[in-house]
Amino acid sequence: MVGANDRSVPKTPSGRISAPEYASAQGVNPVDYLRQRGFVHDVVDEPGLKAEFDKGPVTYYIGFDPTGPSLHAGHMATIMLLSTLQRFGHRPIALAGGGTAMVGDPTGRTSAREQIHLEDLDRNVAGISVQLARYLDFEGGRFGDNPAALLMNNADWLLKLEYIPFLRDIGRHFSVNEMLATETYRERLEAGGLNFVEFNYRLVQGYDFLHLYRAEHCNLQMGGSDQWSNILGGVDLIRRADAGKAYAIVQPLITTPTGEKMGKTGTGLRVWLNPEMFSPYDYYQYWMNTDDTMVETYLKRFTFILDDEIAELISVQGEALREAKRVLAFEATAMAHGLEEAEKAEAATRALFSGGNAATTAEDENLPTTEISRSDLDGMTLADAFVAAELAKGRGEARRLASQGGLSVDDGKISEVDVPFAEAIGEKDVLLFRAGKKRFKRIVITA
Repeated sequence: MVGANDRSVPKTPSGRISAPEYASAQGVNPVDYLRQRGFVHDVVDEPGLKAEFDKGPVTYYIGFDPTGPSLHAGHMATIMLLSTLQRFGHRPIALAGGGTAMVGDPTGRTSAREQIHLEDLDRNVAGISVQLARYLDFEGGRFGDNPAALLMNNADWLLKLEYIPFLRDIGRHFSVNEMLATETYRERLEAGGLNFVEFNYRLVQGYDFLHLYRAEHCNLQMGGSDQWSNILGGVDLIRRADAGKAYAIVQPLITTPTGEKMGKTGTGLRVWLNPEMFSPYDYYQYWMNTDDTMVETYLKRFTFILDDEIAELISVQGEALREAKRVLAFEATAMAHGLEEAEKAEAATRALFSGGNAATTAEDENLPTTEISRSDLDGMTLADAFVAAELAKGRGEARRLASQGGLSVDDGKISEVDVPFAEAIGEKDVLLFRAGKKRFKRIVITA
């Protein structure tokens, strides 16, 4: 038996024992671990899947829609699902949907998706591969004796399909009546129609599973519970086309206490994993601002720390939960952006919320920073500066926030923003802007 302090067990970025590797060393079946951590909503043949895991490495996959330049916090549940099973010694395939994105998934949509150009899809796939490499080992051996993960793009086989052979060999296995009975297609029809391209989405996604089953011996697909019917289509296609046995796991969708999908800030900004689109500091703050009711769920789903430590962290209430949120924020940021960026974000948070002098705090280079050239000050108002610092969406919002007492520069409240920025700052080169109680930005005036 391996003890919790055994040095041979891999660690999380902060040096804690990593829960999946520890559970694996204790002989825990991955399905049982996933249930304990809240990852399981539905399973196809759970006893059979547990037996597959016990036999040896299982190849499994999850698809990612490359319709944006970056993955975001809303993708974290599926990323962590992929990463968890690799730490148990199984082989993940991260499948970029370069081909299926050209069809468009109608799930959860009331209208057709916009068409995306091939060059944009290629750029997006390249971008998400960098982010996935933070969580998956594409070389092998990084998490003990784990097999290397694969990154694949379904455009590589879907774009080569010939239409008539595809209809003959694949389309014949799908029932139109069954497809129209699913919630996705039924809702789209009731909302105003479903185009023929979208109607084919279930076929091409099912074909992905069949292709990976044949080419990579992949017999498990995972995803969110909203994809259950699409995933079942692939499981059934493998049975019908190849008399094969395949499995599926879908996890419950995570929503905020207000019922919205996670992945956006309180101001509606998307929480991107690309640090150029959403800074590591802001990423850290996103997790720090977790609602108290969601802390346990997030610690179990978005960190690898042990269950016993999670239980201890959440055994308190109110302000005392801040330590649990700090651990969550640090672990999540270290995985997404690296240990150094997590440490900088934590240091910046301490500086900002310690109650010290704002002008002194602004000297901390760990703080998120916006640089403004002194040559650009001519004609710039204080409202423009808050917009440049991304603390207001426009001049109108800056005026509204100021009228509500929500803006400050260093330690002084701002009531008027339609004044020259240069006049407002005088000879200062470094300032601390604040919008509301929790949004800060260090402003540096360059030569």
